[in-house]
Amino acid sequence: MTVHPVDFEVFKNLFLSIAEEMGVTLCRTGFSPNIKERLDYSCAVYDAQGETISQGDHMPVHLGAMPLSVRAAIDAVPMERGDVVMLNDPFQGGTHLPDITLVSPVFLARERAPAFYVANRAHHSDVGGMSPGSMPVAREIYQEGLILPPVRLVRRGRMAEDVLAIILANVRTPDEREGDLTAQIAANRVADSRLRDTVRRYGRARTVGYGRALQDYTERVLRATIKEIPNG
Repeated sequence: MTVHPVDFEVFKNLFLSIAEEMGVTLCRTGFSPNIKERLDYSCAVYDAQGETISQGDHMPVHLGAMPLSVRAAIDAVPMERGDVVMLNDPFQGGTHLPDITLVSPVFLARERAPAFYVANRAHHSDVGGMSPGSMPVAREIYQEGLILPPVRLVRRGRMAEDVLAIILANVRTPDEREGDLTAQIAANRVADSRLRDTVRRYGRARTVGYGRALQDYTERVLRATIKEIPNG
């Protein structure tokens, strides 16, 4: 595909705006001060292999680790339309246990495999453990709170009530946790809608192609920047 500089700039800002709109949705619909006031969340768009295409101007520590969580979710759970996979395991791309990541596949038309993935990570004010806030002076991870391996929170568009019940039974503020989780689901759904709108407008080949072009451009910029750093 020939990359036109004007088209490239259009798609670069389209992908960025999707990640930013995810963040706005999460901020406006979240329940806890962590999300609404501290803005302790991050959102990003990924390709079919789980590689980053764009990310919002959010938390660097989240965004640096989230691709590993997206990869863990893809490897662990065969995702179908309407699924949302949740995890916070630090050994699978998580940061600390209060940071819960939600990963959603984006399917186009009648395709059987996702064309994109979208994900967001938000700091929940409590995920259980030995002290409120789930950030204790702990000797082992089990004292910090509930460890979530990749598991479906939403199955084919319907909340997995059994999984949600386990989470809410292990936290000190269940109503707030449920509100923040549903806000995260909403953020992913907004991104899903925007990506499908973009494909309808510009076509699958151009949208996917410019996603790859953006990844290639990012790699070139980063390599050039690293090359300028003097030895030592």
